[in-house]
Amino acid sequence: MATIAEAQPQRMLKVEQAAARAQLGRTRMYELIKTGEIQSVKIGRSRRIPVEALDAYVARLVDEQCQAVA
Repeated sequence: MATIAEAQPQRMLKVEQAAARAQLGRTRMYELIKTGEIQSVKIGRSRRIPVEALDAYVARLVDEQCQAVA
C-alpha cells in the first residue's frame, strides 16, 4: 500500500535527482544552477530544483535549437 508521499508526484528534486532526470552529471547541474540557467531554491542547507524549472530549461533548449535550424 502506497503512502500519501509516494502517491503524489515530486515537486522538487535533489540536485542529483534532477541531474539524473536530465541525463546530466552532478557537476554540470551545479554549473547550470550557478549560471542561473536552472532555477533552484535553498531549504536549510539543501538545494532543491523545482520540476517546473527543469522542464522550463529543457523547453528553452528545444526552442533555441529549433530556432537555430530554421
